[in-house]
Amino acid sequence: MTRVTIDVGGTFTDCLVLDERGEIHAFKAQTTPEDPTLGFINVLDKAAASFGRTLPQFLSDPGLLIAHGTTLSTNALLTGKIAKVGLLATEGFRDTLQIRRGYKNVNTTRFNLFVPPYRPVGPRYLRLPIRERTHYTGAVAIPLKEDDVYRAISRMKAERVEAVAVCFLHSYINPSNERKALEICRREMPGSYVTASHEVLPVFREFERFSTTVVSAAVGPITASYLQRLRKKLSDLDFKGTLYMVQGGGMVQSVEESARRAVSLICSGPAAAPSGAIRLGQSVGTDNVFSVDMGGTSYDVCLIRNGVIPTTDMNWVGEELVAMKLVDVPSVGAGGGSIAWINSLGLIEVGPQSAGADPGPACYGRGGTEPATTDADLVLGFVPADYFLGGEMVLKEDLAREAIRKVADPLGLDVPQAAYTIFTTVNSVMADKMTEISTKRGYDIRDFVLVVGGGAGPVHGGHVAELLGIPKVIVPRFAATYSAFGMLNMELGRDFARSIISRQSLLDLARLNRLFEEMEDEGRQVLRELGTKPEDIVLKRSVEMRYLGQFHEVLVTDVPLGNVGEGELESIVAAFHRRHRELYTFEMPGREVEFLNACVKASVRREHLTLATIPRAKDNVERCLKRRRPALWDPAKGYEVTPVYDGERLAAGHRISGPAIIEERATTIVVPGAYECSVDRVKNYILNRR
Repeated sequence: MTRVTIDVGGTFTDCLVLDERGEIHAFKAQTTPEDPTLGFINVLDKAAASFGRTLPQFLSDPGLLIAHGTTLSTNALLTGKIAKVGLLATEGFRDTLQIRRGYKNVNTTRFNLFVPPYRPVGPRYLRLPIRERTHYTGAVAIPLKEDDVYRAISRMKAERVEAVAVCFLHSYINPSNERKALEICRREMPGSYVTASHEVLPVFREFERFSTTVVSAAVGPITASYLQRLRKKLSDLDFKGTLYMVQGGGMVQSVEESARRAVSLICSGPAAAPSGAIRLGQSVGTDNVFSVDMGGTSYDVCLIRNGVIPTTDMNWVGEELVAMKLVDVPSVGAGGGSIAWINSLGLIEVGPQSAGADPGPACYGRGGTEPATTDADLVLGFVPADYFLGGEMVLKEDLAREAIRKVADPLGLDVPQAAYTIFTTVNSVMADKMTEISTKRGYDIRDFVLVVGGGAGPVHGGHVAELLGIPKVIVPRFAATYSAFGMLNMELGRDFARSIISRQSLLDLARLNRLFEEMEDEGRQVLRELGTKPEDIVLKRSVEMRYLGQFHEVLVTDVPLGNVGEGELESIVAAFHRRHRELYTFEMPGREVEFLNACVKASVRREHLTLATIPRAKDNVERCLKRRRPALWDPAKGYEVTPVYDGERLAAGHRISGPAIIEERATTIVVPGAYECSVDRVKNYILNRR
């Protein structure tokens, strides 16, 4: 069986192939923004050619498994390239989306007086009231008035609505009214994308459920269209294997499920990287790692403690709340394509605007004229002009210098000084983001190992670590295809959740057990449909709880399988107190607890990924010296002649003292003077502070 992982990023499409011998092969192709399926097929074609096969021959293997991550849904939402959405809501509650619990100025300070008012994805004239009512108990007080639904459909057809979201009160506990409206919409609007809140997020809290469902409808048509085109192209190439999609929650699921719940692909690509970071941290004996992924457009960060990937259900994507459980991977607009500019104070800033894949940084020679991070890296001598992507692209330093003059001349700087300022500025932006989710949350960043991925990450990772005082950095062998590597370590499965909403003294244990059993049965069915054997299905329970009167909940994972009785209930409550103390340094054992949501994770048992080892070094590291070139490490000293090593020739045990540069086919590792780099048995580059 051959496993393939493909991550379509903003600039490059990355591919890893794990062959039947357990060896991993990496490939990269340029992303094609006009049609991402082209970049997907192009990188597969490269992979097939490396195995001496045509693409149809490569894809015809029935045992071929492809896991695919994409930022398509995320980018569509952020850029506003979404479908025209209509909302059917319980009469009197169509403005829930706009009120949004009073949240305002989500992405800026509350003191900014010039932030325009929030504009919901669904405009008010397309948010249509429907007479129906379900109580919080699940009792139907007012049956669905179907005439209202038909009138709403006529209105939406006249307005050429492309997607419909059906969101009724308390449908998470009884979806009968919502299900009827959904069936009518799908029957009467066959060309439109139609979804309902009980399918997308069947838990309590109206705004969160409404917002997530409307977002799913907004990105649904573009996501479903992309998946349909991709499956057709693969079918035309005689694809006989299985295609899975990476969820933002950190697992992989079927294409059909992804099309039905398009919102689950939000943050799909970045969600994969932390799984790989855990595996890499274990290789140096730690479960506390800081995963960072610097691509062409963004810098994604994730703090992992005790080998547990953090998740959150408060995910703001632009101005929209996605309340599904997603991997907590905050990002900042700082990538290889991020553009440098001069602000109103006369200071250089970098990002969040990006040159992306088309036209890309000026040095690509594809029409870009604005100074980007990669242009600065090239001028500083950190990135090779003649060996970018293993020589597939030749970078043009003259164009990079010309672009950087746009910020250098107005400030009275020469080009190298401006390039160094761009380099240090983007490093500071990344370091600030890392501080935000570590030091500002009470964690000492020096207790974590930094795992650096992304095509541009290894160029900047050492300097960022130096800024923050991090003693150890891991640059993985497959840093340039970091998210794709994470996908090799991900689980196939899905998360389920149902609302309970009861204090401990009033908890109906029979209902709790019934909800767990229903979710577990659904999980087994979903995985069986994907060809999973019953003995390979793994079920894990958890409960979201809080102290009575609290606003935020805590996820408790110590929930046993089987029947939950009084004894098991007491152990769950005790686990909640422990978890609360671990998170907030205190507990309140005398205060009653409240149960909110019961959760089940259904996944497939899989073998631990074993990385292939490389031979130990038999000769001196100087024999791996490729060349020397000037690099600007300190503007006060000017350019210094720096050794450049051939990464392909380095073996386990080789040590290189900084300052130095290591050139791999898909990335470049920059070793600052404060660090020494060693090569381990699986070809990771370990930077230790001297």
